[in-house]
This record gives sequence, structure tokens and C-alpha cells, in this order.
Amino acid sequence: MFKDKKILSTGGTGSLGQALTKRLLGENVKTIRIFSRNEEKQVYMENKFDDNRLRFLLGDITDLERLKRAFEDIDIVFHTAALKHVPKIEYNPFEAIKTNVIGSQNVIDACLHENVEKAIAIGTDKAVSPLNTYGATKLLMEKLFVSANNYVNPKKHLTKFISVRYGNVFGSSGSVVPRFIEQIKKKQKITITDPKMTRFSITMNEALDFILSATNSGKGSEIFVPKMRAYNIMDLKDAFYELFENYGENIIGIRPGEKLHEVLIGDDEIRQSWEFNQMFMITNPLYPLFHVNKINESYPNIKKIENIKNYSSDIAEKISKEELKKMIKDSGLIDL
Repeated sequence: MFKDKKILSTGGTGSLGQALTKRLLGENVKTIRIFSRNEEKQVYMENKFDDNRLRFLLGDITDLERLKRAFEDIDIVFHTAALKHVPKIEYNPFEAIKTNVIGSQNVIDACLHENVEKAIAIGTDKAVSPLNTYGATKLLMEKLFVSANNYVNPKKHLTKFISVRYGNVFGSSGSVVPRFIEQIKKKQKITITDPKMTRFSITMNEALDFILSATNSGKGSEIFVPKMRAYNIMDLKDAFYELFENYGENIIGIRPGEKLHEVLIGDDEIRQSWEFNQMFMITNPLYPLFHVNKINESYPNIKKIENIKNYSSDIAEKISKEELKKMIKDSGLIDL
């Protein structure tokens, strides 16, 4: 579905944005506009990809008029822009509200104004029963994208708004893997918050496959969730120490706003959740497409989720220590 399409990525200079750009260039898109406020990373990407289909636009999603200009003649928007580092956001909560909530509404308004075909919001497992400001702002972003479809007038607007939600990309900025690597390089003890802690994990390629599949399948107002595996934090620690020198660990306790286990589909959401195309799909009961007599027509081979209370990292299939060692080696984050 991406051949000859005109794509825009908000926050496109981030790690996901750059990986998405590389993948989409291989899908024979017509053009990709990178919209971000980081000029240094834009220059880096321009030199890295050296592709005349790329356009680089400086701007901030809190500026609606700039977004409208950027979205002119665009077919698909991937909304990846966000403030995401939990401790920084806890100290500066309203800045996160301006970017992650008000900025997301601006993206919606610009899409409607310019009749974009599809808009995909990139969410996080931290939006489920959030304990911190970051999770709360991403929950609101999801709610805005899901409800935006209720405002679409089919005679005036084409846009289908879709959300995707997944856990940590293995080795991404701000995650535990780069922190462990930095501590090992400094010959320090690895810091463990709680030995029982579990986390969902997905590789960048798996995340891209999922996002593009959801984009292709989405009809508007869905939240798509991939079928993910999880790891125990102690297994990850052991995997590092089997690859590198063992400096021991230091148990520091769970930090404010942090969960022992992550949840991708909450207790209340399970009732509106389905299995579809190797993914889970959370539906909006207020959207006519998801009425019981229509949903099976709209999504062939869909199956209702039953017999589980929620989808959390403590009950998910676990990634083995040997697999974690391979993921560390393949991450490219450390020389072996």
C-alpha cells in the first residue's frame, strides 16, 4: 500500500523515525517528509540516506499552522514525535502535556484540514493504567486518535486515525539495555530495581513489521497491539555477564512511577479486544464499524480474546537467556 505514497513522519529524526524511513524508502514511496525540531539530526539523516525522495522540515507539533503547511498533499502520517524520558517528564509535566497531548491534537487537526488518508499514532505500554506523567499523556494521545474518527465527515474528510501500542524496542534510547552497557563499560555493578521485574521487548525490525501491518489493516479507531514476548530482568543481567565480565549487581528498588510488570492490554480493555492478523486489536465500542453485526464483515478471520484477564509481561511467553545474548550481540550497541 506504500508504493508511490507521500509520507510524513513527525519526530522523524528519532531512532524509530530513522528506521521507519529506511524501511519505507525500500517500499518505493514517492516522498518522505521528516518533520522535527532537531536540525543536527536532520543534517545527519540527509547525509546518511542521500536520497532525493527525502524532504526535511523544521518545526514543532505544538505549532498547528506549521503542521498544516507540512501536511499539504500528504497521504500517510506516522506520528512518532513525543517527549518520553520519564524522570525528565516528571520534573517538567506540562511540557509533556503540550507536546504529547496538545501536539497530538494538532496532528489530528492538520490531518483533517489537509485530508490525509491515514494517520498512525505510535503509543506505548505505559499508557495502560499509567503510574507516571509520560504514560498518562500517551493514554490521552490514544484517546484523541481513537475518538478523532467520530468527528470525520465522510463527505468532507478521508482520514482514518489508528493507534499502535507496544513495549520497549530492545536497546532503544532510555531503556535498560544501554544503561547496563554503560555500567559494564565503566566496570560498575549493574543496577537492578527489583529481581522479579519483567518487561516486554521487541526488536526494531519486528516493530516496523507490526507498524506497517497495522497501517495496512487499519480502518480507523483501532488500537493495535503486537503479540510480544517478555524477559525477566535477572535473565537479562545474566545474559550480559555471560558475554562480559561480571561486576555484580546492586538492588536499588523500584523508582517512582515504575511498574513491576508492564501491561499491553488492561483488564477493562480485554472485553473489547480481538485477535487479528497475528496482532491484537482493541476496538472502540462507540464506533459503528465495531458493532457485533459488522466487525466480522470488516475484519476477516477475527477472533475474540477469551480466558485471560489482561495481557501483561509476567504472563507473556519469556525470551530465553540464550536468545537475549543473541539480541545483545545483534543490537550493535557494544563491541564484542
